[in-house]
Amino acid sequence: MDIALTTRWNAGRHIHGEEMIEEILNLGFSSVELGYDTRVDLIEGVRKMVDDQSVKVNSVHNFCPLPMGAARGHPEIYTFAADEVRVRQNALQHTANTIEFAAGIGAKVAVTHCGYVKMRRRTEDLFPLLAKYGLYSPQYEKARMKLQMQREKKGPKYVARIKDCLERLLPVLEEYKVILAMENLPTWEACPNEVEVEELIKEFDSPYIKAWHDMGHAQIRENLGFISHEKWLQRLEDHTAGMHIHDVKAPIFDHQMPSQGCIDFKRFQWFVDKDVVRVIEPTPRTSAEDIAMGYQHLKEVWMNNKITEEDAK
Repeated sequence: MDIALTTRWNAGRHIHGEEMIEEILNLGFSSVELGYDTRVDLIEGVRKMVDDQSVKVNSVHNFCPLPMGAARGHPEIYTFAADEVRVRQNALQHTANTIEFAAGIGAKVAVTHCGYVKMRRRTEDLFPLLAKYGLYSPQYEKARMKLQMQREKKGPKYVARIKDCLERLLPVLEEYKVILAMENLPTWEACPNEVEVEELIKEFDSPYIKAWHDMGHAQIRENLGFISHEKWLQRLEDHTAGMHIHDVKAPIFDHQMPSQGCIDFKRFQWFVDKDVVRVIEPTPRTSAEDIAMGYQHLKEVWMNNKITEEDAK
């Protein structure tokens, strides 16, 4: 089982692509995801390492490389769900560029954030209620249900925009044979949510439009009472192109390394045999030592142990 590391971790520290990749190889990885802050000046060195077969690029994260004129890398500089037509057009153009780049560098998946339903960011209102009253308290449930009703009422318009963008990108995906994978995001306002992703994937019925499972984001959604993390991965397993791997210090502090938070990675060992891209996704602040320990934890839990009936209960 191949596990990659994202260059989101170290792109900002390097001016040469070779040095960026070598730092990752020195941690024991043989493949990478090129993150959304991969600058154009790093690409030549990365290509050299790929051509030399020193490293494999399994996936790229939209937008990659960093669009010219962008002040910094961010996956939501432009989104498919945006209200402004100009923003959606930019999202289409730069996503098409990412898809073409992915094909040229040998990556089979481009990961994308699709956007948000425009509404007041109510998810943040849940945090103090969760801390004070608990997940299943009447006070928390009342606020969560209010948020859910607002989201369900406004959602279809934004899903339609995403669908339109995917329709326009499908010929590009088919030409370059690259999968565009919609990443699950942690907030209730994020679009598409799990139900909407499933509907879009089934409607397109294309091998080039799939889901991307971010383990940390899914765990936050579970911690907030939105979903069941494991059950939704099971439901979308045949439509999932890959996953970002990181842990969560409950309830919402993600991008921790495996074993540093509340996710029981052993419960996801059933997913190990799936032919998907796997990427450890630390923040740039994460130490090399923590990454190495998290990587070792995954290998011990996913590669060396067999889940028992007792573990599955």
